[in-house]
Amino acid sequence: MINSKLHIALFILFFSCFSVFSQTRKQLEAQRKQLKKEIQQVNSLLFKEKKKEQNALEELKDINQKIEVRNKLISTINLEAALLSKEIKKNEKNLKELNDKLTALKADYADMIFKSYKSKSQQSRTMFLLSSQNFYQAYKRLEYMKQYTSFRKKQGEEIGVQADLVEKLNDSLLYKKREKDTLILSEKDEKLIIESDKKNQERLLSTIKKKENKYKRDLKNKIEEERKVAKKIDKIIRDEIEKANRIARAKLKTKPKSTKKNEFILSPEAKALAANFELNKGKLPWPVKEGIIVRRFGKQPHPTFPGITVNGTGLHIVTQKANNAQAIFNGVVLNVLVSSEGRKNVLIQHGNYISSYNNLERTFVKKGDKIKTGQKIGTIFTDKVSGKTKLIFVLFKNTTRLNPSTWILKR
Repeated sequence: MINSKLHIALFILFFSCFSVFSQTRKQLEAQRKQLKKEIQQVNSLLFKEKKKEQNALEELKDINQKIEVRNKLISTINLEAALLSKEIKKNEKNLKELNDKLTALKADYADMIFKSYKSKSQQSRTMFLLSSQNFYQAYKRLEYMKQYTSFRKKQGEEIGVQADLVEKLNDSLLYKKREKDTLILSEKDEKLIIESDKKNQERLLSTIKKKENKYKRDLKNKIEEERKVAKKIDKIIRDEIEKANRIARAKLKTKPKSTKKNEFILSPEAKALAANFELNKGKLPWPVKEGIIVRRFGKQPHPTFPGITVNGTGLHIVTQKANNAQAIFNGVVLNVLVSSEGRKNVLIQHGNYISSYNNLERTFVKKGDKIKTGQKIGTIFTDKVSGKTKLIFVLFKNTTRLNPSTWILKR
């Protein structure tokens, strides 16, 4: 007779394994959905607007980003499909064990019913009791008959439960197989799109190769121009810190503790604001409602030309046309800078932290304004040639640049 404890153990084992797998798959499923959303954004923000002038190098960068995101999606689909295969294999094994147990239970129950049928008459049960040698034996026989009847009932119920579990496991298995087939088809579709993008990639590489020297020269000039702009902003921030510290010293009745050069002297309120800013590391909102990062922070090799290094002073975020930049935290407008082309850069101070919102067409704030988290700072400029609306978002602690990706929410 099969122990009912085995049934419970198998049941718990099956559902605990299923829970572990489904938790991991839920994460992958969420990642897959996020990557699909990112692909939609790439198509919408980088390829929707028709460019007035074709810049092969810029177009190649966009195509590369599109391929990169789609490759991530394919990897995620493959991982999800692999986990589904494990789940299916596990389910098939469990299903076999449950079916074997159900067969054994049915055979055992049939044998018990047959034996019961042979001695089922009331007369035989009465004779069984009357043939007892004493009252104690009669009592034990009566108890046995009650237990036997109860056991038959429980055995019948267990068969029903077992059959229901087999049916549910069967349905789950069929669903997972269909789910895996859908993922495999999705992967094939994504690979076909990548093949098409790679043809465009090869075409652009061929175009760039013909005018490689010109593209390299233009790129180096652009990198040098960006370096000069970053240097100017660094000087302005140093000047602003010096100016703010002069005012702070004049307001303080007691002489402040010595501070390092190019560091803010903070009032108790400013210290509390900076501490609160730090507590929100990794949870700060994005400086735009929606967008994709097209250049990340730090030094990185140029994807097309070996030997050329691009330095990302912050994040370059492409967003929808006419979108506004939004403050990532409470603070005060430290300054509003204007470039020679008329682009604006708003610097917001959060204690000894500064967030910079560069490449704005117009601003809604002025120097000295108190700012709240999520407040609109200004409208982001849209390049008429490339058709892109791009915010350059930079983060400082005093004069040191930080990686904004580690401070804002992950998307």
